[in-house]
Amino acid sequence: MTYHIPRKVQIFGQDIQQDQLRYHDRPVLVSKEFTFDSAHHLHAYEGKCKNLHGHTYRLQVILLGKTDERGLTLDFSDIKRIVKERIIDRLDHQYLNEALPPMNTTAENMVVWIYEELHRGLVEEGIYPGVKLEEVRLWETPTSYAAVTRSLMGVE
Repeated sequence: MTYHIPRKVQIFGQDIQQDQLRYHDRPVLVSKEFTFDSAHHLHAYEGKCKNLHGHTYRLQVILLGKTDERGLTLDFSDIKRIVKERIIDRLDHQYLNEALPPMNTTAENMVVWIYEELHRGLVEEGIYPGVKLEEVRLWETPTSYAAVTRSLMGVE
């Protein structure tokens, strides 16, 4: 394999034009992942998880949309901010049985609540009208996760 150093950095307006930035008109999936640490315990459950314990949760947010005139579907920093404000700041280093609405704090219950919160946030912000929250995955351990999709949530 040969490597080369570019001789010239591409300049917008000279080497590439506005109408060349958007390469396609196809929908794409865009994803961002997060982690947070929380403690919880399960009710009406006979097993280790009945006891208070903690997890490092991994959250994946997958969005669907077409690119804009720049070739971008969304700005990752906007998604990071929305997830941080609506989910991470509320759950990180918290006792989930108190931080969440009344529910058994299973990954299955939590992922639906997370989807609802993020969907509400995207709608309220209205900054990406064509972008839809396609899927949310929540790993409770490195090998176990629960997920919901837009279709499963009955969202158009």
